[in-house]
Amino acid sequence: MKSMTSDSVSDEIQLISDGDGLAVIGDPVAVERFMAAEGLTSNEFRLPSLSQILNGVTTILDATSSIAESASAMAESVSSIADSANSITESVISVAETVGKWVKVSQDIVKVVEKYQLSASKTPGLIQAVVGQVKGLKGFAQVSQATAKVAGNPAVLSGPAGVMSQMAMQQAMAEILEYLKAIDRKLDDVLRNQKNDVLARMDGVRLGIEEAMTIRDSVGRVSEITWSKIQNTSGIILETQSYALRQLEDLAIKIEQSKTVADLTKAAGEINEKVPLWARVLADCFRLQDAIAVLELDRVLDSSPDELDRHRMGLKAARQERLSVMSRATSLLLMRMNDATGTANAKVLFNPFQTKELVKTTNEVASDIQEFHVLLGIETGWSDAEARAWKEAANESWERTRGTGAEGVNAVKQLGKDTRGQAQALKGKLSGKIADRLPQKHKDDGR
Repeated sequence: MKSMTSDSVSDEIQLISDGDGLAVIGDPVAVERFMAAEGLTSNEFRLPSLSQILNGVTTILDATSSIAESASAMAESVSSIADSANSITESVISVAETVGKWVKVSQDIVKVVEKYQLSASKTPGLIQAVVGQVKGLKGFAQVSQATAKVAGNPAVLSGPAGVMSQMAMQQAMAEILEYLKAIDRKLDDVLRNQKNDVLARMDGVRLGIEEAMTIRDSVGRVSEITWSKIQNTSGIILETQSYALRQLEDLAIKIEQSKTVADLTKAAGEINEKVPLWARVLADCFRLQDAIAVLELDRVLDSSPDELDRHRMGLKAARQERLSVMSRATSLLLMRMNDATGTANAKVLFNPFQTKELVKTTNEVASDIQEFHVLLGIETGWSDAEARAWKEAANESWERTRGTGAEGVNAVKQLGKDTRGQAQALKGKLSGKIADRLPQKHKDDGR
């Protein structure tokens, strides 16, 4: 799509995507028009304040002043830097006059990205485009980047990029919270009876972080006092996460070491009971870690805005690593149960009822783990359709094997009947022959 000239364009807005979501930034009316045109619904997000963004610009202005004082021979370079600083300042003012809408990545967002040809920006991990309504044309079209109301300069984009990361994590936190409420109803008795010290320590951490998030939402920033209350809580969360992962690994080992169908069925029952509990613990850890990351980004934006992009990318990498660790543990457990089901199906002739129970239990565990993966956005190749297909295949395998087993049992029963009949016939023949050979009683001698 060719870029349009600024003369024919009005109501320009900027599209920014970081892979987790799409931000639509611009005049409130223009943003609403775009959202309606593309059929999108979203959450409005708070753009960084003018003073926060200007902190980054001040750094450049200070550098300009320092260079000017050091050497007059560098006047030309100084002038160039000053022009850049002025340009950034103008962009900052534009940002302050705009509103932002954020939409979680989906197939619809992918289509928008392709439609408006978002391209890489100078800010790490971001792609962007400027679109506007063109007179004479219906809807929006891409326009020249030079006409953007929200400039593509990294010093300005860092703020919205940081907020986008926060929005993605807050969306995930909200979804996890709904999951926790639903699963807590199922685990009410189990959770009430948990006496583990590691889990008990999480209660205080959870309350502290949730309080800090409430203050942030009310005040609009994270003060040093608020941050000091929760900055050392990450260690407890990681300790709890490690404990939960170890419990899942122990369950995988237990079913792997079970040799008989009876042992496999017993181990599977224990797994079915405990997987929701440890999935709940891991989800809660993930939610609280995201909350700390949201608070961290606010602190960095306040204190060291020039480091915001590096910190944002570092948090994103750390988050992905947490997902990978959780994915490995849950997927390994599922693989072990899959193997167990195969073993049981092979022995269904001798354990028909236990095998059926094992297949049923494995299906339930698979559903729990699949729900956990979808919740956290874990991509393991175990999609919902594949999970259903696997469960159907497992059930079909059970039915097919059971049918084969039933035929075998019927054959054994028939063989028993035939053998008994042959034995009775043989017994009759032998009895006749033996009777023929026995000395006969003579009626006349009374013997």
